[in-house]
Amino acid sequence: MNDAVHWSTDLGGGTRAALIQAGTFRSDAGALFGPVPRMLWDRLVTEEIDHDHRLLQALNCLLVETPAGRVLVETGIGERVTDKVREMRAYEGSPVVPALEAAGFAPESVDIVAMSHLHFDHAGGLLRADDSKAFARARIVAQRAEWEIALDDNSRIVASYDQPEIRLVRDWGEVGWADGEVEVLPGVSVVPTGGHSKGHQAIVVRGDGPGGRTLAFFGDLCMRPWSANPRWITAFDDFPLDSVEVKGDLFARAADEGWIVVLSHEPLHPVGRLVRDRDRYRFDAI
Repeated sequence: MNDAVHWSTDLGGGTRAALIQAGTFRSDAGALFGPVPRMLWDRLVTEEIDHDHRLLQALNCLLVETPAGRVLVETGIGERVTDKVREMRAYEGSPVVPALEAAGFAPESVDIVAMSHLHFDHAGGLLRADDSKAFARARIVAQRAEWEIALDDNSRIVASYDQPEIRLVRDWGEVGWADGEVEVLPGVSVVPTGGHSKGHQAIVVRGDGPGGRTLAFFGDLCMRPWSANPRWITAFDDFPLDSVEVKGDLFARAADEGWIVVLSHEPLHPVGRLVRDRDRYRFDAI
C-alpha cells in the first residue's frame, strides 16, 4: 500500500481498508435525484453540474486486507468500453487493475471480489480488455437474486445491466452466489438489502480486538452525501419503497454504532459517518 490510495485506515486486529478510485464518469442529475424536486437539490450541485446536466461520479472501490485474505469491493466500469460509451458517459481515469497496481496491490493477490450489485459501473472491471479474468484467483460474491435479475429479459433490467458482459462471467460468478447474509472471510460480510436492485447487497467489515471499528459500504443505497436522507432515492432504484425502508434500518445502526461509511460514487469526500438529524440522517465526511 502506498500514497496512490485515496484513503486508508486500520480497523483493528490486522484488518485494513484502502479506498481506490477506478476513474470517474457522469450521470444525469435528474436521474440521480429521482423524485426529489430540483428546487431542493439544485444548490447542492451548483459547482459540479455540466452543460449536459450531468454530475461527476467517482468509481469508488475498496481493498480490504485481513489476516485471512484480501477482498476487493467493486470493480468499476473497467477496460472493455467502446468509444461511444466512453464519450457518452464521459468516462475517464485508470480502470481498477492499473489503479490497484499503482497503489501497490497485485490483482492476482485478491481472494474475493464482493459486488454490491452487477450494474455496468460496478461489475465492468471483472474482465480485462483481452477477455481474461481481471482477478484470476478470486471468487466473485454477489447475491443469487442479483445474477438472476441481471440476466432477465425485462426491458428495464436490460437498460441497467451490460448483459453480454454479465454472460461472459456468469460461470465464474456462479461459484460464489450468496443466498442471504454471508461472512465471506472472518470479519467481512455481505448483507442483502434489495432496493436499488433486486439482489443489491451491502458489505460490512468489522475490525477485531480493543478499539476495533466497523466499516460499511452500502453500494448505491448510499452513493453521495445527500443519500443519507432515506427518502432521497434515485430514478435507478428498481424497488424504491424497499430502498427507503432498508436505508432507514441500516443507517440507524450505522449512526448509533459509529460505523465508518464509504460512499460508492462521491468523488471528493467519500468517507465519513452517518449522524442522526431530526427524523433523518446526514453524512459527515472525515
